[in-house]
Amino acid sequence: MDNVSVFKEVMGNYPTGVTVVTTVDKDGTPLGLTVNSFASVSIDPLMILWSIDKKVSSYEPFTQTDHFAVHVLAEDQGDICSLFAMKGTDRFANCEWKTSELGLPIISGALGVLQCKTHKTVEAGDHTILIGEVVEIENFAKDPLLYHKRKFGKIPAQFYK
Repeated sequence: MDNVSVFKEVMGNYPTGVTVVTTVDKDGTPLGLTVNSFASVSIDPLMILWSIDKKVSSYEPFTQTDHFAVHVLAEDQGDICSLFAMKGTDRFANCEWKTSELGLPIISGALGVLQCKTHKTVEAGDHTILIGEVVEIENFAKDPLLYHKRKFGKIPAQFYK
């Protein structure tokens, strides 16, 4: 097996949470995509990061925006995960959402939402890493949606035994 195949196999076997990141383009049109490359960076100040593939159609608006929102998906949001991973569909016409005071599209039902001011972007191979300073946080105390081996679902009950 070549290194790329082994890398994909290893990373696909690493369970993560699932997020949807949203923003608006220069015309105010809402944009969003499913992302599992998400992590905390700093407590002081509060910062997170996520990465975007340079080939994604919404690459420029996301890398040029001043603000974005990260939605940590709840276990019952598999439909939202799939919707925002699809190409060629009006994602926001098919989900419940509102506009925040910061002008960001906020999807209903998430476990939590982190509204961020773009702090820095870092070129990293075929992706760009976006680092955001968290300026607004909402926590709805739900269980998370997990992603593993190209599938998503809730935390198995036996995990807590």
